Amino acid sequence: MKLNAGIVTSKLAATKDFYTSILHFGITFENEFYLLLHTPGRQSEISFLLPGHYTQQPLFHPAFQGKGVYLTIEVDDVDAVYREIKDKGVEIKIELREEPWGDRHFAIEDPNGVGIDIVTYQAN
Repeated sequence: MKLNAGIVTSKLAATKDFYTSILHFGITFENEFYLLLHTPGRQSEISFLLPGHYTQQPLFHPAFQGKGVYLTIEVDDVDAVYREIKDKGVEIKIELREEPWGDRHFAIEDPNGVGIDIVTYQAN
């Protein structure tokens, strides 16, 4: 089984720019109403869909409201990714920190209001 999360948004261009230029995602597929992106190495995908598009069923018409969704991206070296993203001028929503349970992480936000937690899990 494979999971592909999707977000309904009118911000396809800004979303594409953010994920490709900031997070180095690749484009798996795109057309005028749909964008499918993959992580570097193609381990995971996420899709974005224009709201209210006539080709889609009503269940997939309402736009995401910008609250209550987050993504976690696991990386080998969170410190290096933090420096790179900070150097690009992206607003850091949660500064780089180490949690008592072992996560070392920071968080940013995509153009749709989705929180993105970037983490390296520390070996115990």
